[in-house]
This record gives sequence, structure tokens and C-alpha cells, in this order.
Amino acid sequence: MMASTKRDYYEILGVAREADAEEIKRAYRKLAMQYHPDRNVGDAEAEQKFKEAAEAYEVLRDPEKRQRYDRYGHAGLDALNVPHFNDAQSVFDLFGDLFGDLFGQRRRAGPQRGRDRKIEIELDLAEAARGITRSVTVSREELCSECSGSGCRRGTRASPCRQCNGHGVVIQNQGFFRVQQTCRACGGTGSIIPDPCPICGGNGRVMAKRTLDVTIPAGVDTGTAVRLSGEGEAGDPGAPRGDLYCLVRVREHQLFQRDGPHLLCQVPITFSQAALGGEIQVPTLDGPMNYMLKGGTQSGDVLRIPGRGMPGLRSGRTGDLHVQVVLDTPRHLTPRQEELLRELAELDQKHVSPQRRGFMDKLREFFAGQEPDAKAKKE
Repeated sequence: MMASTKRDYYEILGVAREADAEEIKRAYRKLAMQYHPDRNVGDAEAEQKFKEAAEAYEVLRDPEKRQRYDRYGHAGLDALNVPHFNDAQSVFDLFGDLFGDLFGQRRRAGPQRGRDRKIEIELDLAEAARGITRSVTVSREELCSECSGSGCRRGTRASPCRQCNGHGVVIQNQGFFRVQQTCRACGGTGSIIPDPCPICGGNGRVMAKRTLDVTIPAGVDTGTAVRLSGEGEAGDPGAPRGDLYCLVRVREHQLFQRDGPHLLCQVPITFSQAALGGEIQVPTLDGPMNYMLKGGTQSGDVLRIPGRGMPGLRSGRTGDLHVQVVLDTPRHLTPRQEELLRELAELDQKHVSPQRRGFMDKLREFFAGQEPDAKAKKE
């Protein structure tokens, strides 16, 4: 297996691992300005650094992705939706709001695809284990049915912007640089709507609520993203919608802790159960199950029950349940219990267990080794 050649995201942005969100944003903007394609025309290395910085910023600006990256590195992001920027335009598509005031928004020919949306879906551990279909209601942009997304009153059409001649951007000279900025007159659209649609006010879009069924597979964990293709924001007329990403958050369970596909829990047992063995009840996600405990079990021992953990999201293999037994010492005894325990204590003095005998022998050897030193001090 080849080692990852990806650079550390903190190293790329030049920030410390404890940097806050504002520091990360400032560092990214600085690099974006330095390696922006408009300032490095034809420089392939600068474009690569521009995309590399964008990928680092996309992860570190998101608290969940950053936490997963801090814990597992690049490998921890495999299950998440981390975009890999193939060209500079894909950076502008995601972070265009960061560049508009500096460089202007870059426009592509043809209708623009709709923006992606993100929502959060909260599950309990049992739902995450078996998978579930959840109905969610989202508010999103739809093309205005009155004007079909044009923004113009019926029977009218938009006019080319005179300020930018329909280009959507204007070029200004700033020192040694020629900076491209969004046209303020048309907002970058390249056109002016003289008679706006009365329904959408010339925006071409209206907000609408839509209920969707989201099928969440078994084995998901916090941070898993389920994509619903074409269920994001509306694009320009003739362009596809964006996607909807449903980010899963699994609530903490009162009994179980999760370690990847495995589940861990603690079960109290009595002294008699530990010494003699016997049947105990162990909790599972499917309900309690009976387990035959071996005699001589020690407090803290971990019992492995195969196939009672979480299903693997990709592998399909189910993890194990690890049960740690903990000796439960009673705080209040009945007279009969006290009588029996005192009798047992007397027997323990006469029939010392091998483990206790070994400890007592070591204790005697330790104190015997201290005696010469004590005599030397007296002399």
C-alpha cells in the first residue's frame, strides 16, 4: 500500500493546528490572492497551488471535517464529501463569494448549475445500525413558474448591460495588475431586466418547501454524507439543479460506545457470579441476550461477542460487541450475607489462592529486602 503523498492541510495554509476559523480564512485568502489565475496567467504550478489551498480550506473551515482530519489525517476524509478541484473554475464555483470583492466572479458560457445544499440528519445508534428512510422537509430555490426563471415580466426580455457590454465583468488597472471585477450595474449577469416579473421580483427564483425521502444505509457514523443528486438549489433555466448532501450525526448512546464497527459496554456482576460463573444478561442493540460467564472471571475482563456490533458501511461485515465486566460490591448486606462472607473470609485465610499466595510471597520478599537497610540506619 503506497503512502499518501498529500501535504498537510495546516502546512499548505501556513497556520498552526490550533488556529481559529478567522485565521484559517485569512491565510486562505492570502494564498488565493497570491496564486489567483488572473495574476498568474499560464502558470500551471500557481494554479496547482491555488487548487491545493482551496482543498485545505474546504476541510479546515468545516468543524466536523476538521475534527476528523485532526484525528485520522487524510484517510479519515474518505467517507466524507471533500471536493477535489479539477480546475480553477471549480474553486470559483464553491468559494466565489470570497473572490467577488477582489477579482470579480468568473462567468462560464451557458446556463449555470444550481448550488449544492447541506442539511443535518440526527439518528440514534440503533437507527444507524439498521439503516432507515427518513422524510425531511427542505426550503430551497425553485425556478419561478410565472417567468420560467428569466426574471422578466411575461412578454418582455432582458437587455444587455451597457456598463460591461454584456460581459458581466469590468477590468480595472491596479498598479502592475489588471483586476477583473464583477459589474456592479448588472451584478455579473451581463444583462438588465427593465420590467421585472411581479412574482419573483426579477430574481427568477422563488423559495419553496419540498419533502424528500432520504434512504440512510446501515452502518453510518457521524460525518457520513448521503447525496441526493439533483435535489439542491435550482440552476439557470436549462441547467441542472445542484445536489443535496445530508450530513449524518449519530447521538451518543447511554450504554454503548462505538469504536468503528465495534461496540463497547460495561456490565456489573456479583462476586458469586465472578467466582462461580453462571448466566448473565448482556445488552445488545437488538435487546438483552443471555451469556454464560466462566467461573473465575476477574473484574475488568473483556468478553468478546462476535457479530453483535455495527454493520460495516462498505465492507458489509458486522463488528463485535466487547463487554467489560465490573465487580459490583454491595454497600448493604443482609445478616445472612454478612454471615456467609465472614465464613468465606475465614476460609480465605486458611486456603490462600495461588494468585494471593504469589502476592504475599512478593510482599514478604520486599520487606525482607528492606531489613538490612533498616539495621544500617540504626547503627
